[in-house]
Amino acid sequence: MLLKQLSIFLENKPGKLSEVTKVLKDNNINIRSLSMADTSDFGILRLIVPNVENVYKILKEHHFTVKITEVIAVKISDRPGGLNEILNYFSEENINVEYMYAFVNRSGDNAIIVFKVHNIQHAINILVKNNIEIFKYEDINTI
Repeated sequence: MLLKQLSIFLENKPGKLSEVTKVLKDNNINIRSLSMADTSDFGILRLIVPNVENVYKILKEHHFTVKITEVIAVKISDRPGGLNEILNYFSEENINVEYMYAFVNRSGDNAIIVFKVHNIQHAINILVKNNIEIFKYEDINTI
C-alpha cells in the first residue's frame, strides 16, 4: 500500500529543474505527480513516476542527487472538509505529517493526497480502519 517517491535535490538556480525534466522526457518517463519545495540555496523536487527504481538509476547516471522515499497516497472526496477528516484521524492517533501535496483529477470528483508521515505503517492501519482508499503502486498510472 505504499508508493515510492523520488526526491531530487537541486541547486536553486535557473535551468536546474529543466535539466531533470529533459532527462525524463528523453527517457520517455511520464510524471504522475510532483511537488517542489525550495530554500534560498536548494530545492527538493518530489516525483511519483512509473518504474521508480529504473528512473532512480537514470537520474543517478545523470549525476543527480536522488533518493527513494515511501509515501502514502489516498483518494478522498473533493469537498470542503475532506482533508480535515484524514488529518483528524492522524491527529487522534498522534501521527505527524512531515509533508503532503495534493491534486484533483476533475473538480468535484476525488482529490488525491500524498502524505509523508513519521510512522507509515501506523498511518496505513488508521486509514484502513476508517475505510480510506489507499493507492497501491500498481495503480500509479491511474493517477
